[in-house]
Formats: sequence, C-alpha cells, structure tokens
Amino acid sequence: MNKKQIIGIGIFVVLVLAIIGMKYINTKEIGPLGNLTTVYVATGGGKEDFLADEEVLKILKKKYKLEVVFDNWSNGKTVQWPLIRESVGLGNQSIANAISGGDTSYTIHSEGVSTYDALFTSDQRFYDYYKLAPNKENNEADRYSVKGGSLTLNTPIVIYSWQKVVDALIQEGIVTENDGVYYISDMNRLMDYILNGKKWSDVGLSELYGNLNIASTDPVTSSPGATYYGLLLSTLSEGQVTDDKIQDNLPKLKQFYIKSGYMNNTPADLFERYLKTGMGGQPMIVDYEKSIIDFANSNPDGFSQVKDSIRILYPSPTIWNSHCYAYFTDNGKKLYEAFDDKDIQQIAWEKYGFRTGITGGSYDVSSIGIGVPQTITSTVSSLKMDTYNQLIEYLKNGE
Repeated sequence: MNKKQIIGIGIFVVLVLAIIGMKYINTKEIGPLGNLTTVYVATGGGKEDFLADEEVLKILKKKYKLEVVFDNWSNGKTVQWPLIRESVGLGNQSIANAISGGDTSYTIHSEGVSTYDALFTSDQRFYDYYKLAPNKENNEADRYSVKGGSLTLNTPIVIYSWQKVVDALIQEGIVTENDGVYYISDMNRLMDYILNGKKWSDVGLSELYGNLNIASTDPVTSSPGATYYGLLLSTLSEGQVTDDKIQDNLPKLKQFYIKSGYMNNTPADLFERYLKTGMGGQPMIVDYEKSIIDFANSNPDGFSQVKDSIRILYPSPTIWNSHCYAYFTDNGKKLYEAFDDKDIQQIAWEKYGFRTGITGGSYDVSSIGIGVPQTITSTVSSLKMDTYNQLIEYLKNGE
C-alpha cells in the first residue's frame, strides 16, 4: 500500500468518526427520537408562532421527551364537532373523507378515530364550557373527561393610542398616569363621550376629524371583540353581571356597537392598520398587550420608529384573554406540566408577549422600552358562555 492510499484511508476514517461524533452530539442534545412521547393537542388560534418556536420545541424534546402536534381548531367547533383529528381532515383519511362527505355518525368513542390528549383554547369561556356536559338539544358532540388544566397563557385587553390623544384624555380626567403606565381610570365617561357623539375637536384635537371612537374587531365574529364587549358589559354592570343588569345594559352596548362603524375581523389586521395609518387613521384601537411585544421582537426597526409616540392604555379594570389548557390523558398532563418550565415561560413573554403568572409573572418589563406594568391586578372575571351568547345575539339582532 503506497503513501497516497494510506493518507486516503486515514482521511476516510476521520470523516467516518466525525459523522459518528456529530450523530452522538445531536442524540445527546435532544435524546433518541424513539424515546419521544407524541402528544396531540386541539389548538385554538392566537399562539401559533409561540407553539412553533424552535427553542420551545427543543426544550420539550430535550428536557421532557415530548413531540407535540398542535392541530388548528376554531374555538366554537371544539364543542360542536367530535374532537378527533379526522374532523379537521387529519388522522385516518377514510374516516376524514366520510366526515367531510356528511357522515355524522363518528364520535370520540368510534373505533379507528384519532383522539386528542388535550385541548388548548384561546378563550376561557370555551375552556369553562367544554368541561360541562354537551347540550344535545344544540347537537353538541360528546366530550372527553377533563382530568385537569388551567389558564396557561394570558394577555390583557388594552387600548392602543398616541401621545397627543392620551394627553387630551388626561386633561379630560379619563386617563391617569402612574410610573410611566397609562390607565383608563374613568371608562364610563369615555363610553358616554362616544355614545353622546362627542367630537375629537371637543377634547382639543381639532386635527382629528369626526367623533371619538375606539376601533375594535367585530364582537359578533371575533373572539377579541367579544372579550372587549364583555369588559364593557362588566364595566356598565359595575362588576356584577346579573340578569337584570344584562337586560338594562344591552341596549346601550347595541348603540355603542352601531356607532363603532366598520370593524376588522382579525386583531392582526386592525393592529397593522393602527401602525400604518397613525393617529389620523386610528386614534384608538382595542387589542391585546402581547401585540406590541410581538411587534417589537419581529420588527425592531419599525418599533423604534413609533415607540416614542405610541401609548398603551390599560382599562381599570381590564379583562384577561386567557389561553386555557385542558388535558384528557397522562400524556396531555406531561405537556401541561412542561409549560411551567421557566425557560418556556420566559420565551412566551420576551418573544410573544404572553404572561404566564396570575398577575403577570416575574419579568423585567422595563426592557420593552414602553409603558407596560409589571403586574396586572385590576381585572374583571371572564363572562360565562351563556352571557356571551346572549350579548352577541343581541348585537346581531336586538333592537
């Protein structure tokens, strides 16, 4: 064997050893794929980017040995349709085709269907409602037995505005500032201004045309809009949403709804319009707190251009939009416990703006560079499904 052949063999051996070494390192990082437990979760919207985050998925694999499949579901469909993967065109394709063709005989108990380990709603009312027995008179599907779960990812309803608008509202006694955070301390007065047709010029903003208004997504078709109108109903009811107060305040909310005019169907579209059209186009909008944090991380240059003029207003009280996790199996419980991981919770806040603690978690909010409170303590409770249904039906059809 000549010298060149020996060198060639030596190089080949080194390459083989390098490949083996790389495979070993990768195995050490995330563990053998064969040891992963797959968890199937029916998932409501609003958290797709967080659940697809590479670092989050890596932690779940490496630390908890979990491979998670998040299937997209409409919140409303989780109680109307059988909560099986075939209902959304996945799993057993022969069953999925039968369901899409109109076969209504399949349930979560049917042989051959692909069941779920957990449900991850994007609204607490659907989480609470799922735990109740199905209403067969409304053709609701059979449900899994919920073994446990809770509010997992939270973000409060806020109102985004601009410096000049907020300065004017401070003069009107509607907004107060505390340690760099702005609060709507008199929501009833702001609602009265809107209902009575008060113009922007009446509060010293002659450069703005028309009447005071707060743009929101449509509560009839949008979960964020419904949550906001739930907050308005709680405010008008002074926190005690009884049957009598609901009946007294529904006509006022209907009037408020009519005066709101055109509404976007998705909060992402509304927030984009707010940023692009500025104070002249969208003086005030309703959205989630997480939107500004998500924007700051995904578009730092754009955020740096507007952060000095943007103002975040926290209604006092406000209401949580809570993404709630309910597990049906032991595998589902493993994922539920994994969401308590400090690194996952830090990613949820720093990159996507989700608070994970009861009052907001232990985060350094000062790093955002805009007025965000460390904790959210003044809140009203989420309304029950029946109350929301009554509210939405009145907004659609009530006189």
